[in-house]
Amino acid sequence: MAFKDFPAQAQGVELLQRSLERQRLAHAYLFAGPHLDSLEALARTLAQTLNCQHPVRRNGAAVDCCDRCSGCRKARDGQHADVFWVRPESKLRQIKIGQIVHRDNSPPRVLLDVVNLKPTESQYKVGIIVAADRMTEEAANAFLKTLEEPPPHSVLILLTTEPERLLETIRSRCLRLNFAGEGPPAWAAAQLEWLTAFSEMAAASQKSLLGRYRLMDVLLRKLKTVRDDIEKDLNARSPLEKYEEVDAALRDQWTLELNAAVEAEYRRQRGEFLLALQWWLRDVWLLSLGESAGSQASLRSLLVFPQRAGTHPVARRLSPKAARENLCILEQLQRYLQTNVQEALALEVGLLKLHL
Repeated sequence: MAFKDFPAQAQGVELLQRSLERQRLAHAYLFAGPHLDSLEALARTLAQTLNCQHPVRRNGAAVDCCDRCSGCRKARDGQHADVFWVRPESKLRQIKIGQIVHRDNSPPRVLLDVVNLKPTESQYKVGIIVAADRMTEEAANAFLKTLEEPPPHSVLILLTTEPERLLETIRSRCLRLNFAGEGPPAWAAAQLEWLTAFSEMAAASQKSLLGRYRLMDVLLRKLKTVRDDIEKDLNARSPLEKYEEVDAALRDQWTLELNAAVEAEYRRQRGEFLLALQWWLRDVWLLSLGESAGSQASLRSLLVFPQRAGTHPVARRLSPKAARENLCILEQLQRYLQTNVQEALALEVGLLKLHL
């Protein structure tokens, strides 16, 4: 995605583009907003712009990426040598000191080792910390030392939905950009494809129990595919695949970290699929209001997924109260899944409660 694809974030994007235009990039940015996936997309676009071979220019300066060149593709796909991501990887969803600075049990590449090196393919090293508020105290203090003496040719980007949880000394050393929460996140093609199949099946189920279990099967099969893809991707990038002759204790540590990384990324992507479902159920609720009030046409402009064929049939057979209850059910399901409940059971109970 390019910056032009974020119309809802025009104010924050314009501030970024002005700093690019004037070649006054901050050493560290703090992106704050209610949708972490949207913040990730914005950070990824900034990384692409800094690494783009054919950027969009304003007054001679690169202010947006082309989203097509090899630099953009590498940055987008997480394969660029000069772009490094840090995410919560433990079961407690913490960012530990070993991910920030090198420790005995650290993976081969950690954030500060990477950003302290000279760029190899572009002008800047870009380090992105997702959910930066999840840094442990040790990790935050280690990161703070880098903010106090930032390495040249580096840009650090912290992403958070809870900026107040970051150390004040970290916040004060970052240029903070607040991004609006109006509107839904940007959806991936896989999420939209799955949602289309789910909504069409929901429309055809006619409230039957068998239909409900078919819907659950669609969701569980998709989530299995998601987990399999994550495992394949992270296994390919794991040091376990690159270093065969290592100490057994270190190999065990890497295995634990790999498993935790898979689980953290799976939970994140699962949350995105359920969030897409929640926005679709919001569309159903809005249309159910129109059905009851005779003003459906005026509500269509508010729909997030106006082209989903299954939305209207489901809305026609639900009362506004029942449609509104669906949103509460999904919110509750998301909260349950943040705990250590059995996933399949929680999804089954949640889907059986839905009014479809």
